[in-house]
Amino acid sequence: MKKTRRSPEQIIRILRDSEGLSVDEACRRHEISAPTYHRWKAKYGGMGIKEAQRLRNIEKENSELKKLLAEQMLKSKALEIALEKNL
Repeated sequence: MKKTRRSPEQIIRILRDSEGLSVDEACRRHEISAPTYHRWKAKYGGMGIKEAQRLRNIEKENSELKKLLAEQMLKSKALEIALEKNL
């Protein structure tokens, strides 16, 4: 996954600073594209900084759990193959 240049906290600050400005002006001021602005607005629009930190922690935990699940499924599949060969 591509590493972003800005943290969620920075994105929320940019969105708050851009309130009342046109999309074009906000994009020019913060050097971002219009699609990026709209994507950020959809994801972080009504969010506070604490909520963004919580979201980041939940996403990190979710990715760790997905890795654990994948490892367990791989081990399970390996055991099934080993048992089939022994029979």
